[in-house]
Amino acid sequence: MTFDQELARRVRAVLAATGQQPAEKKMFGGLSFLVGGNMCCGVLKQDLLIRVGAEAAGAALADPAARPFDMGRGPSPGWVLIDPAGTASDQALDGWIARALAFATTLPAK
Repeated sequence: MTFDQELARRVRAVLAATGQQPAEKKMFGGLSFLVGGNMCCGVLKQDLLIRVGAEAAGAALADPAARPFDMGRGPSPGWVLIDPAGTASDQALDGWIARALAFATTLPAK
């Protein structure tokens, strides 16, 4: 299972700065970060995976660094992959994770 360790470190730092203490779980062939037991974001190979929900997915996908997340059966509604160019700056990474947290924190804890 290979994923960008540096991106995972940066995601941990962003989540910690928000006061979140996510659980980490290896899934989808990468590393996922769960908030309240719900997947919030993750790292797949070199990409950031964010869960923004179906309503916010269109706005997220309007960014040129974003593309739909597809597990082989078609795009997964509400899930978006961000390529490395879209997470190169700390400010950009913060913004993507803020979108994911905005959705994940609306879900009931598991």
